Amino acid sequence: MSDAAESPTNPQHFRKVFGHLPTGVVVVTGRSLDDELVGVTIGSFASISLDPPLAGFFIGRASRSWSLLAARGKFCANVLAASQTELCWRFAKDAPDATVGSRFDGLEVGVSANGSPVLPDVVATIDCDVHAVHSFGDHDLVVGSVTALRTLQTDVPAMVFVQGKTGDARIIS
Repeated sequence: MSDAAESPTNPQHFRKVFGHLPTGVVVVTGRSLDDELVGVTIGSFASISLDPPLAGFFIGRASRSWSLLAARGKFCANVLAASQTELCWRFAKDAPDATVGSRFDGLEVGVSANGSPVLPDVVATIDCDVHAVHSFGDHDLVVGSVTALRTLQTDVPAMVFVQGKTGDARIIS
């Protein structure tokens, strides 16, 4: 065990330390102003407030996917099942604008209450209207007003991300 603290300015060390903190995994989906399907994997989605119902996430300010989603002002958080590792990684890297919609190729996509794409076999969906966006460092905090909630599967565990790997949220008993 090392007692020596290291500088938080080393990005690799920062990620390594925070990698010990499990996070839930969602794919935030929506439609661009041109009606193209857009989605991006998020590991920071959280409930913010019950009254009013607010949820949010952090996204890198350089994300092309988020800029396309934000223009319409609404999104759907698709809570991934532990078995959906392929979907997690499919939507994880920012794609060039020309290939954003291709992430949905071969998927049977549903439609959420606000018209956003719903990925197949997700655990739950959370529809939001963009309430506020605040800039912090190299990320934006997106706060959404929750407009609809659905649980689609109660018998499968949600995905968590820890130390660079996806896993099962039911590991705690």
